[in-house]
Amino acid sequence: RPGIVHRLDKDTSGLIVVAKSARAHAALGAQFAQRLVGKRYTALVVGSTERDEAVIDGPIGRSPRDRKKMAVVSTGRSASTGFKVTHRFDDKTFVEIRPTTGRTHQIRVHFASIGHPVVGDSVYGRPDPDLARQFLHASGLAFEHPVSGRPVELISPLPEDLSTYLSEVLKFRPR
Repeated sequence: RPGIVHRLDKDTSGLIVVAKSARAHAALGAQFAQRLVGKRYTALVVGSTERDEAVIDGPIGRSPRDRKKMAVVSTGRSASTGFKVTHRFDDKTFVEIRPTTGRTHQIRVHFASIGHPVVGDSVYGRPDPDLARQFLHASGLAFEHPVSGRPVELISPLPEDLSTYLSEVLKFRPR
């Protein structure tokens, strides 16, 4: 897929970077590989996290039980996911996530591994009857422009389906 620099999980909304030239693609790809891109996600997870802020470190690889899934396994590749709670509900927690690595299904696997799967995640948690997908949104990216070298920061507000879930199901309007 020429131009596509990175990917999002199926049913995850938000920002992706598309390069307009081979030179830009190589430069942006190198920034992702060197972990120079700042990534921010917004998610709603099941339950109440123990801490308001933490880092989930756990190597991710293929699940030995289900080859279609990923899991935290000792033979996996290192993965680190930082998070900060922005709001707590009775049985859910709204979090801002800053992964430092970019493994397949990383956020979903890490939160499921600590007992707080992403709301609506039918693979690592369970579907939510009021949501057609998982509540996971790539809300911010920061990187160096591949030609000018200037800093670029992109922000994406929650899409309508996730905003509606918050306001209608949880009666919450984030700032």
